[in-house]
Amino acid sequence: MKKLFIAALLLGVSLAACSTRTPAKLGADAPADKVPNIIGEYAVNGFDPLGEEYGGRLTITAGEKPNEYKMQWLVTGGVHEGVGILNGNQLTVAWKSLSGPIENVSGAGLYTVTVNGELYGTRSIDGTENPGTETVYPNPK
Repeated sequence: MKKLFIAALLLGVSLAACSTRTPAKLGADAPADKVPNIIGEYAVNGFDPLGEEYGGRLTITAGEKPNEYKMQWLVTGGVHEGVGILNGNQLTVAWKSLSGPIENVSGAGLYTVTVNGELYGTRSIDGTENPGTETVYPNPK
């Protein structure tokens, strides 16, 4: 039990450290017909609908249909999963939380893809009026 607690504490500290990074300047929006491949690992910086800053990691993998992507966020103490549909340079996402402080919560997101493969946009929680904002940066391979 002690080892599990220490592992969880270390994970929380490392994810919290991600939120203190200075955001890099984003590339221009990708042309709708020349969107870079978005499959990969990303660093996440965001603000939830209440204005609380968070950070973490996002993994995007191929979905079962064309232009469909599976997404998994590991963000400040929680795990969220979702599915995104890419239309031009716009990625529309439906997500739900699996664990953490907002367990059993769901929402939607809308991201724009840049020429550098970054994604930026909004991520909302069902039942809240205002969305949060999120920017994700590709991790180098």
